[in-house]
Amino acid sequence: MQPLKQILFRRLEEQGIDACNIPGFIRSLAGAVLNNPGMNLDQINQRLHYLGWDGLDMDYHTFQLAIACFEAEGMDSPEAKPPRWFEKTFVPATLQ
Repeated sequence: MQPLKQILFRRLEEQGIDACNIPGFIRSLAGAVLNNPGMNLDQINQRLHYLGWDGLDMDYHTFQLAIACFEAEGMDSPEAKPPRWFEKTFVPATLQ
């Protein structure tokens, strides 16, 4: 797994997301960002809460790290990857 993704996974786990929920969270985040790329961090957090991710307020650094991961994966548009693109390469830190 790429070091950038490992850092993102670790940060999300430290912020309270269970390892098994990270792929779903990333998919929700990617969808929110791709549907409206101009949203700021507060708007992204509101959107994630609307989608059911109430237990997390993502900080600026984690958000920028996620954006960097999306860019590294070629996430330019919703059509760029299949819906489960992230899960194919996901390995929780506890299993590494």
